[in-house]
Amino acid sequence: MVSKMDMKELLEGLSYNEKRLLLALDKNGGRGSPADMIEKGGFGLEVEVMGSASWLASQGLAEISEDSTKYFELTDVEESRKGLPERRALTALDSNGGSMTLTALASAMPGEDNIAVGWLMRKKLATMQEVSGEKGLVLTDLGKQTLGKQMPDEELIARMIEAPVEEKDADPKVVKDLKGRKGMIKETVVTKREIALTADGTAAARSGIEIREELTEVTDEVIQSGKWKDVEFRKYDVQTFAPAAYPAKKNPLTRLGNEVRRLFTDMGFTEMSSEYVQNAFWNMDTLFIPQDHPARDMQDTFFLDNPQTIPLDDRELVAKIKAIHENGGDTGSTGWGGTWSEEKAAQAILRTHSTVSSIKYIAEHPDAPQKAFSISRIFRKESIDATHLPEFSQIEGIVIDENANLDMLISLIREFYARMGFDKINVRPSYFPYTEPSLELEVFFNGKWLELGGAGVFRPEVLAPFGVKTPVLAWGFGFERLAMLKWNITDIRDLYISDLDSLKKSTVY
Repeated sequence: MVSKMDMKELLEGLSYNEKRLLLALDKNGGRGSPADMIEKGGFGLEVEVMGSASWLASQGLAEISEDSTKYFELTDVEESRKGLPERRALTALDSNGGSMTLTALASAMPGEDNIAVGWLMRKKLATMQEVSGEKGLVLTDLGKQTLGKQMPDEELIARMIEAPVEEKDADPKVVKDLKGRKGMIKETVVTKREIALTADGTAAARSGIEIREELTEVTDEVIQSGKWKDVEFRKYDVQTFAPAAYPAKKNPLTRLGNEVRRLFTDMGFTEMSSEYVQNAFWNMDTLFIPQDHPARDMQDTFFLDNPQTIPLDDRELVAKIKAIHENGGDTGSTGWGGTWSEEKAAQAILRTHSTVSSIKYIAEHPDAPQKAFSISRIFRKESIDATHLPEFSQIEGIVIDENANLDMLISLIREFYARMGFDKINVRPSYFPYTEPSLELEVFFNGKWLELGGAGVFRPEVLAPFGVKTPVLAWGFGFERLAMLKWNITDIRDLYISDLDSLKKSTVY
């Protein structure tokens, strides 16, 4: 039993409706259904009753019992009164001397003959035999015996015509057969609930409860009207269990993309883009990547079957690129030597890096100063593991400026990662065919150095065909890997798994 002091505290924590329900139950003999409480307790809705009852039960003042019963009923009673197709077929066969051709049956019951034949054969009421020189049906002994009596499914249908039949009063096999007849019967579950006061609940109901209007918040109107004097304010227990609330959240990659875009646009950058499908000319050749480079091999690049090639339309640019590859053109470089193949350059591929966006942007905006970035999806034949995917994204950027140099590039990189929340990165020399000097970026993560991308200053061989003589800084950062660092995700595949539970529990809003 609850002590007087505890009872007083318990009653103070009850809402207006909970107190009403206590009194209504006590007045009804200590128990009652939600319908009783609506009729005798002045409640409007069952959900209102059950909400109050659940809270009383959690405080040990009431108990809730439930009894669910399943019923079977007909979907269309009038249609069912016509009888089953096989019954009408039996009658037709009997009227025709116990046999009938399929053609005659089809004329006797058009649209239903196939269904009737199926059930006659399934129930072994007829056999398929030759009748009058063609396929027909002949009644079996069981079929003849069934002429004058109801079949089990007919008996159940007759009962359902009168009223829904409770599950315990129906043969499961017959129910299963009737369910096989599309849309003939349906299930209804009726749940009966009863609320009963416990000993503490009875004591609480008889402790002199006062029912007063209850408010949950103070408003100007309540204060100015003086209404606050005549109402009771709801007390809240801050230690009471409450279900977790999950606000709408964005996927980590969506949030990171927005964050990166905002960062670059705040720094005065313009967003650029390019198509997924490119020819090798723009993806490789304009970037001074030799045509025998391993990146062009089938094991590294996705080559398309349709289209297999994309024509090179700008003949003047094609000539410049050809000259630069073969002998350096007028850049002072010796090029790569050999014979440059336009056929290889026209091959259609899925872009292997986002630098294709940069070179196309430079072609359209050759004059300094320019600053542009992109978040681009790229495709490479990578083996899937915890840090690699064949389809992923890069954060690409370029700066065209007369004063651009390696110090500016490293400063930009450090500034970007500092704003992303990282101040410890490793920059080391590297090699790319299209930048000189070149460098790679690493961050220590999960016990090892994780490569985040590359950067450098575009070579003259890349810029000369577009008439650009100003230094151009370029970089490509791993997008998914940055997300892994920010949210301590150890497996890159987790970013693309549709796990709602993980998203709900994540701190990403």
